Amino acid sequence: MEKTNDFTEGKILPKLIGFAFPVLLALFLQAMYGAVDLLVVGQFSSAAAVSAVSTGSQILQSVTTVITGIAMGITVLVGQKIGEKHPHEAGMIIGSGIAMFAVIAVILTILMTCGASSLSALMQAPEEAFSETTAYIRICSAGAVFIIAYNVLGSIFRGIGDSKMPLITVAIACVINIAGDLLFVAGFHWGAAGAAAATVLAQAVSVLLSFLIIKKRALPFTMKRTDLRLNLPVIGKILKLGCPIALQDFLVSISFLVIIAIVNRMGVIAAAGVGVAEKLCVFVMLVPSAYMQSMSAFVAQNIGAGKTVRAEKALFCGIATSILAGCCLGYFSFFHGDLMASLFARDPDVILAAATYLKAYAIDCILTSFLFCFVGFFNGNSRTLFVMLQGIIGAFGVRIPVAFFMSHQAGVTLFQIGLATPAASFVQIILCIGYFLMFHRKLKHFSKRGSTH
Repeated sequence: MEKTNDFTEGKILPKLIGFAFPVLLALFLQAMYGAVDLLVVGQFSSAAAVSAVSTGSQILQSVTTVITGIAMGITVLVGQKIGEKHPHEAGMIIGSGIAMFAVIAVILTILMTCGASSLSALMQAPEEAFSETTAYIRICSAGAVFIIAYNVLGSIFRGIGDSKMPLITVAIACVINIAGDLLFVAGFHWGAAGAAAATVLAQAVSVLLSFLIIKKRALPFTMKRTDLRLNLPVIGKILKLGCPIALQDFLVSISFLVIIAIVNRMGVIAAAGVGVAEKLCVFVMLVPSAYMQSMSAFVAQNIGAGKTVRAEKALFCGIATSILAGCCLGYFSFFHGDLMASLFARDPDVILAAATYLKAYAIDCILTSFLFCFVGFFNGNSRTLFVMLQGIIGAFGVRIPVAFFMSHQAGVTLFQIGLATPAASFVQIILCIGYFLMFHRKLKHFSKRGSTH
């Protein structure tokens, strides 16, 4: 077996950053998928195609979010077993997870390819972009098995403390996707359908090459062929941890889809502008997202090893370093949003709409530096039910109501609608701080009781 990253010993900050950096690069390259799609479509196609790709990719992102949320159950459980030094149990978890997601892939492929037009209608896609939106969703849905396989592979390797393999996987996919976009969109002029075809092709090639690489590597867990089955008790554990995260992430994505649907009623320019801004926001949120995933794996290993104080120190280290990047990214989003938006659109009105929306996200850059680290910490502690509850409160108790209220004000701007996002993050941070203080006192109480016996 190969020795994996041991997060239970040594200095916290160097190990956390060393693990988070490949995660950050992988997320950056993954963000390049949709960004390159939008970039090429924006340069070589129409505003309707831009709207189609932005709306369609948001739907696919919502589905992917559910997959990665459930897969987080694998990440946390495997991380805890690695921390406990039980490699065979880690292999059983991975085998059961692969079997479960194979079934999910088949179901998703059938449902989404058949319901592509209904999803476009549900999103209130503009009439001139409706057919292209449907085509984008249908083509991407046909490749659901590769999308799922790609994300499950990433969750497994993050759980064993390896953030470099997911980086290799996404790097392969990114190169293929860029080539496919240039061929299908710029060369063949297939518009949104060409962008979708490039995405599916990229992930298919990435998954196949990744399996070839994995077969030649020694791994820090033992898995037999008999582990590749629907082991219901193990699947139950994965779902118990992963489903609250998946539900929370899905509902949060739904809240953003509701905002897009609200904006779509304002016309194709506003829809395209928000689509461009959302792609940029993926990049803006890369650092806190990288810390969230890294924190989950780091904390899970330490909880498995019984080192709760070390896990808490990792949280504070993560917040302290993440906030620096949040301030820098917030500055660029607020003061140079038009320059950023011009990378993905040529229409001056679309650029202006995107820059206006980005000003609100600049505030969220700072807030998510706190929020995402807390979420990663609670995930690693198996406190996924709280993660779900705070996410739902933020999405449906704050984000949607604020966006809906703003949209009905006279002369409303995209900045005002965008303020719904930082408002939700602020409330969620308050909830996380309160829960952390309660959780911390509970740990100290049990620690004192244990020392007296």
